[in-house]
Amino acid sequence: MKPGIHPAYQPVAFRDKAADYAFLTRSTATATKTVVWEDGHTYPVIDVEISSASHPFYTGTARVLDTAGRVERFERRYGRRPEAR
Repeated sequence: MKPGIHPAYQPVAFRDKAADYAFLTRSTATATKTVVWEDGHTYPVIDVEISSASHPFYTGTARVLDTAGRVERFERRYGRRPEAR
């Protein structure tokens, strides 16, 4: 890497308060708040609203859309189009 042009790459804790979940990774993001991690070191912490612990896709609570039912409901509501000849 070329010296002097890249931002500092350091360990940062990301905390999802909704799911009471935190993880430590390396990032160029900066934060003013800090947290004492399980290893006893102090790291900057960034609070996030959604993480893999609270996102419906990852937790298995995502709704599956029934596309066939939506097409049938549309046809009932507006009727089937006449075939082009």
